[in-house]
Amino acid sequence: MKPTVFFSREITPEKVVELYRALGIVLPGKVAVKLHSGEKGNQNFLRPDFWRPMVEAVNGTVVECNTAYGKAFGGERDYTEQHWKLMEYHGWSQAFQVDLMDAEGPDLIWPVENGKVLHENHVGKHIVNYDSMLVLAHFKGHPMGGYGGALKQLSIGCASREGKALIHSGGVSSDNVKAWDVHAEQDRFLEAMADAASTVVRRFDGKIAFINVMKNLSVDCDCCGVAEDPCMKDIGILASLDPVAIDQACIDLVYAAKDDPGQAHFLERVESRHGVHTIEAAADLGFGSREYELIEL
Repeated sequence: MKPTVFFSREITPEKVVELYRALGIVLPGKVAVKLHSGEKGNQNFLRPDFWRPMVEAVNGTVVECNTAYGKAFGGERDYTEQHWKLMEYHGWSQAFQVDLMDAEGPDLIWPVENGKVLHENHVGKHIVNYDSMLVLAHFKGHPMGGYGGALKQLSIGCASREGKALIHSGGVSSDNVKAWDVHAEQDRFLEAMADAASTVVRRFDGKIAFINVMKNLSVDCDCCGVAEDPCMKDIGILASLDPVAIDQACIDLVYAAKDDPGQAHFLERVESRHGVHTIEAAADLGFGSREYELIEL
């Protein structure tokens, strides 16, 4: 059977919860809620008030990891102390329980089964404290990956600082300084993301759900301190138990938005980075399907 992707054109916090309920899953135990908390200066990320009803519905803990880039790239989330300050500045730590999963080392290293690029994935060691995971992705463009959705949250999002460096360098280095001197071939970088994502899906097998919100559709990611303003109109909310299907459905909805004057600009970002290859690689690894049934609610 094709996996189901639920879709709503209405974008409200309450609709997020409704689509989650439609999945028919009850995430057990302690729930890690993986989302993007936003770089300092970014204007497009989805704020705590938007996600509050969903996080509260699963009694979840908001989880993040440190980044592999620093102030040289306009970031302030690469070290724990300053990352905590930004989480407070953006209101996350006041609204929810928050866990920086790699706040203290050493990393947890998971083997990658049949990986295309990576042999291992480095994740924040606190991830083992959770019984299930809810991935709340703000779907948008991305300067390096072409787009960011569920698969990016699973890979770059759950990777520690060293894990992010390993992915970005195409498996060459986990050093967050040296990794930026390595220019991985683009498809190799995208395949490394798929490899890393596979380990998180397998860790939470049957106890993981995905919601993508197609709002504030900029070509830039929420990790950009200086991001372009949104170029496309908001499209909607999607929910699925399949991370490949939900990202493919988002891409398909962008292609379907032919009357949107910003479509060409958004697609140029996706296509110039061969962004769909992350989806292709993830499907080839066998932890999701590019074919799906879209049900609009």
